[in-house]
Amino acid sequence: MCRLAAYLGTEIPLENIIARPRHSLLVQSQDAQEAKLRVNGDGFGIAWYGHLPEPGLFKDVLPAWADTNLPSICRLVRSHLFLAHVRAATTGSSSRENCHPFVHGRWAFMHNGCIGNFAHLRRDMEALIDDGFYAQRRGTTDSELVFLMLLTNGLDADPVGALSRTLEQIGAIARRRGTNGEPVRMTCAFSDGTAIYAFRAADDGRAPSLYLSDCLDHGGRAFASEPLEGPCERWRRVEPDTLHVLSPEGLVTAPFSPIETGADMHKAPA
Repeated sequence: MCRLAAYLGTEIPLENIIARPRHSLLVQSQDAQEAKLRVNGDGFGIAWYGHLPEPGLFKDVLPAWADTNLPSICRLVRSHLFLAHVRAATTGSSSRENCHPFVHGRWAFMHNGCIGNFAHLRRDMEALIDDGFYAQRRGTTDSELVFLMLLTNGLDADPVGALSRTLEQIGAIARRRGTNGEPVRMTCAFSDGTAIYAFRAADDGRAPSLYLSDCLDHGGRAFASEPLEGPCERWRRVEPDTLHVLSPEGLVTAPFSPIETGADMHKAPA
């Protein structure tokens, strides 16, 4: 499983989220506390927004702690909205094309989790993607396909509707093809440069962890796989099966239907 963080607020150096906190994303890349794997060393990526609608993008296949450029970039680059991800590969090889975030136009997307039995579901997922979006595909992960499905389903015009349609399609494909007892687990964060959208969902009730902060010291708020300061009261767990939308106007939520794959699994509390 991967670890991720997304920030919105006053303009700050990237390091204030990625490197400086006691349990920063960089620390989580080597010592995750709420993940199946403690080490997330199969690449990293950052998408940040500045004076253009489209995000800047920096990612590499090196472990985050081994890239000598990363500390300098995080110290000198400032942004009011950015997404960052450290990868533990479950689907797709360790390559730059498979590192998150994935970007298209003004959108940036990152995912933690897996689509169970993806090798058998992939063909049907691909068939639902518009040709124009499919032509932009560069990697081999389930995560990138989910992003392209969201775009196909109208992410630009209706993020909530696009998410609902995408999860319904994945559930329908999983019911038709079968997941071979493997779960569908998704914790995602994505942005259009104005707001951050985040959710967690799973067909077995075990969605990967995600937290939302209260106001941080620098005046913004953040989503993170694990609280950046360690366990404390100003970070609360994101409820499953609910889309959280964080914008300059505040936080709004929109529930959606749980993922139904027909898998015969014991449901566990999220």
